[in-house]
Parts: sequence; structure tokens; C-alpha cells
Amino acid sequence: MALLRDSIPPHSEAAEEAVLGAVLLDWQAIGRVIAYLRPERFYLKRNEIVFATMLSLFQKGEQCDLLTLCEELRSAGQLDAAGGVAYVTSLTDTVPTSANVEYYARVVLDSSIRRDLIKIAAEVTADSHDETKEARTVLEEAQNKIYALTDLNNTYDIKDPRDKDFGVLPVINLIEQRTKNREAYTGIPSGLTELDALTSGFQNSEFIIIGARPSMGKTALALSMAQHMALDQNIPVGFFTLEMSMLQIMLRMLTQESKIPAEHIKNGFMKISDFQRLQDAGARLYEAPLCLVDAPNMKLLDLRALARRMVSAYHVKIIFIDYISLVSLENTYNKPRFEQIAEISRSLKSLARELEIPLVVLSQVSRDAEEKEPNLANLRESGSIEQDADVVLFIHRDRQKQAEESPQQLEAKLIVAKQRNGPIGTVKIVFLPQFTKFENLARG
Repeated sequence: MALLRDSIPPHSEAAEEAVLGAVLLDWQAIGRVIAYLRPERFYLKRNEIVFATMLSLFQKGEQCDLLTLCEELRSAGQLDAAGGVAYVTSLTDTVPTSANVEYYARVVLDSSIRRDLIKIAAEVTADSHDETKEARTVLEEAQNKIYALTDLNNTYDIKDPRDKDFGVLPVINLIEQRTKNREAYTGIPSGLTELDALTSGFQNSEFIIIGARPSMGKTALALSMAQHMALDQNIPVGFFTLEMSMLQIMLRMLTQESKIPAEHIKNGFMKISDFQRLQDAGARLYEAPLCLVDAPNMKLLDLRALARRMVSAYHVKIIFIDYISLVSLENTYNKPRFEQIAEISRSLKSLARELEIPLVVLSQVSRDAEEKEPNLANLRESGSIEQDADVVLFIHRDRQKQAEESPQQLEAKLIVAKQRNGPIGTVKIVFLPQFTKFENLARG
């Protein structure tokens, strides 16, 4: 009995017929079913043909009942393949009402996903025995196919102002809470006071870009923010370093936290008191909720998988990626680089929404921005980054002037060039080159 069951792909004939019968009883139910199903989701060919014909009538703006459905099938020469008039007519006998049509649709979708999983498993088994394919390629293709199936679980719904989670009442409650505690940020604070006042912190599901020319301090700014969040706020932070090694990142973080000049740590010329500060900083970093990934030329698929793991296993609340141009696709198919960056940008934006956390991604800007304030048009390699981003920040420093003066602290501008849900503007901060760290600019 078990062998017979295992040989038949998962499906529910009763649920498929119930979906079709419910739609025939109540044509308005088609809108609810479309959120879950497409014709290829049906196992039985006759049911696939019937549902495809229903969708055809729906797209034409026509009503569907037994008469119009049979006539449409006959005109397309598919009435016999759909089981004939007798079968189509019997569909309304399988279900008394359309009230549970979404439940039936979910059963059909669930069975379809299971069939897809079985198919993928068979393909992976076959590819695994194919010695002409690298194991890494087989793994990447399998992950791609699996992640593609997750999109089938994305259903859509219409909400109104009475919705208990997204309607008027929860928004009013949120406003009341903010009024009671005006100092609180609604998002994750970066540690830069003026920036947080402008953005209310980095918000969940936001795709945030930090752009600058090389050597302006993109990594330093990201690490300054990450350390504030993890050490001062005890917020779990994920950090992908695709440009620098883990050793270099830890060296920078120890320098920032201990406030011992990087040059002294690098060449070993430290005082006795410096060692104590270094140990104290190391102890704080040791206990900090930081997840670091050191991987040059990381594949987008691997990045997405690790980001999901960071959130599920380590409860990470924000992720930094340094930087977008070093993320690569699994299969480029000779795509131009701007198309690759566009695909990566869209994928990272959807990842931020999927994980419901802020995703902060570093990006270089073009040479056109050298020695002047960068703008959105200067984002390198793809205009889609500008379109996809919810917040765009640019770092700007007068490199020539500061090179001549060589001060211990360098005034910098953090330009909020885009903020989808808030104002734009310029924030003044200070860069401490000896510690490779950004801080608030002291007033007066």
C-alpha cells in the first residue's frame, strides 16, 4: 500500500474539483483563487484545462457559468479533453458553497509544491551522478530551484482601514506611543544623532545605500554604526565583508573601540596603558552580538542563504553588506554588468522585505563625483540602485583641503539624498582618521 502511495504524485482530486465547482457557483470567487493558483498547479489535465478556460473568460471580462464555460471549451476544441459536458456539469455537485474556496485552493497549491519538490529531488539526484557537473554547480542550481518555490507561498490580499494589524487603530496607537516618548526612535539608531533625528533610525524592511568615492570612509562609517548598535545598544548585527579580510575588520573594530591609533596597533608601538584599553575593548567585542562573514566575490544565492540563517539562528536585526559591486550572480549568461547589478539590487531589496529588517549596502559612486558632492546620478553601474533604495546616504569630504591640513579630525558631510518616507538633507559628522571612525560633530 505504501509503495502504491509513493508511486502516485501528491494531489487531491477532491480539492481540485471543489475549487472549480466553487468558482462555477460563485464567479466572484475567482479573484480569491487567482491569489493562490495558476492552471499548471492542477494535477489532473482536465482540471487544468477547465481552470485555464475560466482564466481566459476572466481576462476577457466575461461572466462564467456552466453554459459559457462549455461553449468556450467547445470553441477551443477542448471540451472532450476537459471531460465533456457531463464532467463539467458535475463539478457544481462536489461543493455546496464557495465559502471555503481559499482552503481548497491552498490544498491544491500545497500538493503542487510537493510535486515540484519531488521533481527537484529527482533532478538533483540525476545531476549528482553526472560527473561532468561540478558539485558546487549542482548545489547552486538546487538552491535556486528551492528558493523559487518559496514565491508560490506569497499570496496577496486586500486590506481596508479596519484591519487590526495595518489599519487606522494600530497607526493611531503608534502615534500615541511616539508622543509619550518623543526621544525614542522608531527604527534602529545609527549612533549619529543628527542622522537619526532625520531618519528616526533605520526602519525594518528598508533597503539603505551608503555611497562614496574610494577612501572616503564607507567601511569605516558602516563599522562605526554596527559597533554602536551591537556594543552600545546590544542589537544583534550581521556584517558581510566582501572587500576586507576578517583580520582587517577585527583590527579596525578594536581600533575604533579602544581609541588607540591604528598606526600604533599596526607597528606595535604601544604603551602599557594601551594594552589595558585594548584588552577592555576586546572583551566588549567578544561579548557583542555580532555575526561576521568574510567572503570575497560572494554569490548572491549564498548571501541570501546566510542572511536568512543570521536572522533565524542569531536573531540579527540589521545587516550590512560591504559592498554591492563585489556580490556576483551564479550564472551571468554574458549579461552586461549594469544588468547584473540591477538584478542584485532588486534581490537585496526583496530580501530586506522578506526578512523584515534594515539592509544597509555600501556602493561606490562614479568618478564624476570626485571633488564635489555626489548625487543620485553618480551611483555606479546601475540606475536601478537609485530606484530600489528606500534611503540613499552619501559621504563627502574635501579630500584636497584635508590632505593639506592633515588635522586629527576631519569634518565630513553625510548627505541624505533620498528617503522614501522622510525628509532629505545634510548632516555634519566628524571622521577621526587615526581611529578610522566616524562620530558626532561636537557643537561649539
